[in-house]
Amino acid sequence: MNKSILLVVVLASALTAGLYSLPKVVVRDENKQLSATEAGGHMSQTPGSRQTDGAKSQSTDAATPNSTMNHEQSLSPEQQKQVAGLRARFQASEAAAKQAAGEQLITFFREASRFDSAAYYAGLLASAQPDERNLLRAGDQYFEAYTYAVDEAKTVRLGEKTREFYQKALEKNSNLLAAKANMAMTYVNTQTPMQGIMLLREVLQQDPTNELALFNLGLLSMRSGQYQKAIERFRQILVVNPSSRKAQFYLGVSLAEAGQKVEALRVLGQVKEQEKDPQILAAIREYEERLQ
Repeated sequence: MNKSILLVVVLASALTAGLYSLPKVVVRDENKQLSATEAGGHMSQTPGSRQTDGAKSQSTDAATPNSTMNHEQSLSPEQQKQVAGLRARFQASEAAAKQAAGEQLITFFREASRFDSAAYYAGLLASAQPDERNLLRAGDQYFEAYTYAVDEAKTVRLGEKTREFYQKALEKNSNLLAAKANMAMTYVNTQTPMQGIMLLREVLQQDPTNELALFNLGLLSMRSGQYQKAIERFRQILVVNPSSRKAQFYLGVSLAEAGQKVEALRVLGQVKEQEKDPQILAAIREYEERLQ
């Protein structure tokens, strides 16, 4: 597979940060631990390449106020003034007013693509008022920041915070399947990647047609070179949601890599007719050149 093309598209989907940097030999070694019925490895990492030491406190997170201030140096003067006012209001407010100010900060940072800062304030709100809604939002924001993180140490911290808040939300409501599926992906680059596989299996036990879990397992199957299993996963998605272009695109790529050229060209051609994302279209063109 042309990993450079696939990497661009996967990063654009913001689902599997760091996934394609993992050596296949390691994935295959880990796959030996999977059960025979669900054989087929989906993920792993280089042993010892990442260090985890448990969830850090909010004060040591990647987006502490000091690091947030540094992060904001790239904001325009007008944006810096706006966020300074929002922060002052947040710090001076109490209870409901603080919640509202925090939500404004989260919205501001997300719109400015400052996902770690958005996560930081979501985490503060969740710590102050740990109800299901706040905990779930904090997990979602940290997961979004995690998917865009490049720095290794920062990725580790953001993954830890993602798991911390999702776990607390799941303790309140075990049916938050999207949270469980997202949390699973943060285990990719830890020393216990099989925990992610187990979480995704749990999701599918509760909901065999869960699109996010199937999609994640499909991507992980591709990473381990098990394209037939990936094909099965993406086809399962399309049975329930035939309009999913991402599932259709990855199905086409998996078919191409599995040597099923005629069907791959047909599927990728269907995606090309509807897709507008230039990165995906560029990837399709390259696959068409290879397959024809």
